[in-house]
Amino acid sequence: MVMGAWSGGSYSCSNINISASIRRPLTLVLLAFLVICVVIYYSAPGATTLYDAYRKRLRFRGTQRRLPQSLIIGVRKCGTRALLEMLNLHPHVQKNGVEMHFFDDDERFANGFEWYRKKMPYSFDDQVTVEKTPSYFISREAPARIHSMNSSMKLLLIVREPAMRVLSDYTQIKDSKERKGITVPPFEQKVITPEGEVNDSYKAVKISQYAVHIIPWLRVFKREQILIIDGDVLIKDPFTEIEKVQKFLNLPPYITEDNFYYNDTKGFYCMRNETFQKCLADSKGRPHPHVDPNVMSRLRRFFAPFNEQFYNMVGHNFSWPTS
Repeated sequence: MVMGAWSGGSYSCSNINISASIRRPLTLVLLAFLVICVVIYYSAPGATTLYDAYRKRLRFRGTQRRLPQSLIIGVRKCGTRALLEMLNLHPHVQKNGVEMHFFDDDERFANGFEWYRKKMPYSFDDQVTVEKTPSYFISREAPARIHSMNSSMKLLLIVREPAMRVLSDYTQIKDSKERKGITVPPFEQKVITPEGEVNDSYKAVKISQYAVHIIPWLRVFKREQILIIDGDVLIKDPFTEIEKVQKFLNLPPYITEDNFYYNDTKGFYCMRNETFQKCLADSKGRPHPHVDPNVMSRLRRFFAPFNEQFYNMVGHNFSWPTS
C-alpha cells in the first residue's frame, strides 16, 4: 500500500519512488523515438511535415513502388508545384514530391529504370503515380527517353503568359542569389541587350519560347497524350483546370470547387479536404519587382510569333497579349 499525507492543502507523494531501473529504460525509449522522428523527417523526399514524412516511409499491404504513369514535364515558374499539390488531393493520385531530373540528366538516366522505380512512392494498383521535373520540357533527350520507358505516358504541360513567366523566373533567381549576398542586375539589363534588342541568350527568355521546345515532344508523342494546362487560369480558378486533369488521367471525379479557398493574406488559392488545409510555401507567389512597362511590351512583341506557332501546334489559342 502506498502511504501519503496531506500537507498545506496538497498531497505529498514523497513515499512514491520510481526506481532508476525503470526510469532509465523509459528515458532511452523516448530518446530513441525522438531520433527516429528526426531521421524520418529529414530523409523523406519532399516531406513538409512529420506526418507527411512518416506517410512516405509507411508501406501498406498491397502497395508497391511503380514507375510513374504521368509526368509533369514543365514549364518552370508556371505552377508545376501547385498543380502537383492540387492533384495530390485525389485519393487515386500518389505524388513523388522530389524533382528527380532522371530523364534530363545523363548520369541519373544511366542508373536505369529500376533505379528510378525505386525512388517512387508506394502506391496501390488503382493509383496514378505522378512525378514532376519542370526542366524535362526544355531537354532534347527527355522525350525519347520517356517514350522508351512508357510509350503511353500521359504528359502534363502547364504554361503561362511568356513575358510574365520570364519575370517570375528572374524574381526567383534574384531572391535566391541575394540571400547569398550576390548582387543581381535589374530585370531590364537581363532581358534587353545594350543594343536595345531582346536578349534571347538569357535562359529565362529561351524557356518561354514554347513553340521551340514542344517540337521534340510532338515528334515522339501523340498530341492527345499531352494535356496543356493554362497556368494563368489555374491561379484564378484552380478547379476549372484540375477538372480537366482528372478527366485526362481517367480519375473518378473527386476534387471539387470546395477543395479550394482563397487566402487573402497570401493572395492566392489554397487547398483543403476533410482533414487538413494547405497553402503553398511563402516562396510561391512572391511579389515581382517593378519593371518598366515598355520593357514588358518589348518582350511580348518578341514572343508574339512564337506564341502564334505554339497555338497552331497545340490547337489552342491562349490569347496572350502581344504588346
